[in-house]
Amino acid sequence: MLWEPGPWEASRLGRFARRLEAEYGVDFADDYEQLRRWSLEHLDTWWLEVWRELRLPAAPEPTVALEERLPLAPGSATWFPEVTTNYAQAMLALPGRADDDVVVVSRSQSRDERTWTAAELRADVARARAGLVHLGVERGDRVAAYAPNVGETLVLLLATASLGAVFCSVAPEFGTQSVVDRLGQIEPVVLMAVDGYRYGDKPVSREAEVAQVLAALPSVRAVVHLPHLDPASTGPAATDARETVLWDDLHPDRREVVAFEDVPFDHPLYVLFSSGTTGLPKPIVHGHGGITLGHAAALGLFTDLGPGDRFSWFSTTGWMMWNYLVSGLLVGSSVVLFDGNPAHPTLMSQWELAADAGLTYYGTSAPFLMTCRKAGLRPGEELDLSRLRGVGSTGAPLPAGGFAWVHEAVSATAQVGSISGGTDVCNAFVGPTPLTPVWEGEIPARLPGIGVEAYAESRLGAGDWAPVVDEVGELVLTRPMPSMPVGFWGDEDGSRYHAAYFEEIPGVWRHGDWVTVTGRGSLVITGRSDATLNRGGVRLGTSEFYRVVEELPEVRDSLVVHLEDSEGGAGELVLFVALAPGASEDGLAAKVAAELRTRLSPRHVPDTLHVVRSLPRTLSGKKLEVPVKKILRGASPDEVVAAGALDDPSGLAELAAYAAGRG
Repeated sequence: MLWEPGPWEASRLGRFARRLEAEYGVDFADDYEQLRRWSLEHLDTWWLEVWRELRLPAAPEPTVALEERLPLAPGSATWFPEVTTNYAQAMLALPGRADDDVVVVSRSQSRDERTWTAAELRADVARARAGLVHLGVERGDRVAAYAPNVGETLVLLLATASLGAVFCSVAPEFGTQSVVDRLGQIEPVVLMAVDGYRYGDKPVSREAEVAQVLAALPSVRAVVHLPHLDPASTGPAATDARETVLWDDLHPDRREVVAFEDVPFDHPLYVLFSSGTTGLPKPIVHGHGGITLGHAAALGLFTDLGPGDRFSWFSTTGWMMWNYLVSGLLVGSSVVLFDGNPAHPTLMSQWELAADAGLTYYGTSAPFLMTCRKAGLRPGEELDLSRLRGVGSTGAPLPAGGFAWVHEAVSATAQVGSISGGTDVCNAFVGPTPLTPVWEGEIPARLPGIGVEAYAESRLGAGDWAPVVDEVGELVLTRPMPSMPVGFWGDEDGSRYHAAYFEEIPGVWRHGDWVTVTGRGSLVITGRSDATLNRGGVRLGTSEFYRVVEELPEVRDSLVVHLEDSEGGAGELVLFVALAPGASEDGLAAKVAAELRTRLSPRHVPDTLHVVRSLPRTLSGKKLEVPVKKILRGASPDEVVAAGALDDPSGLAELAAYAAGRG
C-alpha cells in the first residue's frame, strides 16, 4: 500500500457521502464499496445529487436525472430530460475564484508565458464569441482548431460552446491527411490555425499543411489565424469564398459581455476522434450536459480538486486528456497548459514546470513516467514538489514499478492516480478516489455511479456472460454513464455506434480492455482484448509482457503480437524491440526469454525476437498491436494505419520489410 485515505470529512466526496447519509437515511459505515453499490442501486438519485452538489447551471432546477430503459443500448438512457444548460456557462462560473485570480496559465516552447485572470478569460471568450457571430457562426455549426495546447484554443472552445455551435480540435503535429480525415467528416465552417510551432528547439512550419487542409475543406468560410511560430505571420490569403482574420482582430470590441445559448443536456458540445489507426477515425459526439456533469464529478469529487488547486496534465489538443484538463475550470481550479516537447531540454523539464508553477496535481502518460524511472530521475530530491498531492497516469497501464518510482522518487505523500477510460466517454471508468487506498500496480477503484464489471463467458457455453472477481474478463459497463457519446457524427440510424460497443455482448457496453477486479475492489488492466495473445488456449495480456521487457535497460520500447495457426497449432509469438541508446542486441534474446520465463511463465517466451530502429505509436502514445499484426499477415501499412496519426511513421517501412522477408 502506497497511499492511505484520510477521514471521510477531509474530502469533498466524503462530505458529500455524509450528506447523502443524512438526507436518505443510509449508513455507509465509512466503507467505500457500500457507497459505490448504493450509487448504482440509486443511479437517478446519485447523479441528481451530484449535479446539486457541484451547483451546475440548469434551467429549470432538475428533478429527474435519468430515464432508463434496459437493456443498455444506444438511446436506452435519457439524462436530465427537463433541463437546458451550457458547458461554457458552467466553466466560466469559476466557483470560488475572484475576478483577479489567475485561472489559466499557458506555457509554450514557441512563445512567452501567457496568463488569464477570471475576468480576462470571460472577456476574451465574449470577444471571441462576438467574432464568431460576425463570421456567421450559428447554433449547430462546426468550429475547428488546428492549434496547440494554448490558452487561445481553450478560449475558442468556450466561445463556440457558448453559441451552441460544435467544437473540434486537432493537434498541429497531425499530418494533412489525418486532419482532413477528421475534419472532412464534420465540415467545419470556421477553422482556427497556427502558422507552426516549436517542438523543443526545432521550429515546425504548418503553412503548407494549412493550405492543403483548406483546399480539401470547401465548407470552411473563414480562417482565424493565430500567429504562433512567427508573430508577424498573417495566415493564408483570403479568397472570394473564404476570409482570413487574425486572432487579435477577431472582434475589436473588448467591452462585450459573454452570453450563453441554453441547450438540451445532450446537445452536441464537441467531436472527438478515435486514433484512426484503422480506417477513418470514429467521430464521437459528446454533449454539453454529459461532459459538464461527468468532468465536474471526476475532478471535483473523485480527484478532489477545487479553487485552491493548480492542475496540469500533459496532453496535445488531439487527445481527450486536453478536454479533461481544461475542465478543471468547472470546479474552480487553475489549469496550467503546456505546448511543446515534454522531454526538452531534459526529462526533468516537466517536473521543473510542476515545481515552478506550484502544481498540486500533475498528470501525464504511463510511458513518460516509466521513461523517467528508467533514466534514474529523482525529481523529489532536486525540486520543491511539496505542493504536489497527486500524480496522474493514463494512456497505458502503469506497471507496479511506475507506482513505486513515483512514490519513492517524486513524492512519498502524493497519491499515485492511475486512471482508465477513453475517448469514447471522454472520461474515466476507474481510478483513484479520496476514500480508497492505492496499492502498487493496481487502479484503486471502480468510480461511483459507473457500473464497471469484468465479464467472462460462462463455462457452460459461449454467449453466456457473467461478472467475475480475481479473474481476467472483458471490461464492460452495465449501467448508463452521463458522458457516454450522444452518438457518432453522420450515423443517423445509430448502427455504427451500436456496432462499436453493444454488438459483441448484448445489454452492456464492451470497452475492449482486459481487466481483473480484485477481491479488495481494485483493478488491473492487462491490455486490449482485441490484441489478446492466445497461447495454447491461455489468454495473455500484452501489458504483462511490456512490464517485464521494458524494465530491461537495453530496451527502449517493445511490441508483441501473436500470429495464430490456421490449423489450430500454437501459432507464433513475435516480439519487436527498439533498443535504448548505446545498447547492443548481443545476448538480448536469451535475457528476455529468461526474464519472461522466470517472472511470468514459459508461455510468455516469444518464438521470435526482432530488433527494429523504432516502433511507431499513435500521437497519444498508444501501441499499434492490431495494425502490426495485420501487416505481418500481409496487409500493406497504408491499408491498416494512417501515417499522419503516428508519432514516427517511418518505422512502418521496417515492419513491412520484415513481414515481406517472412514471406
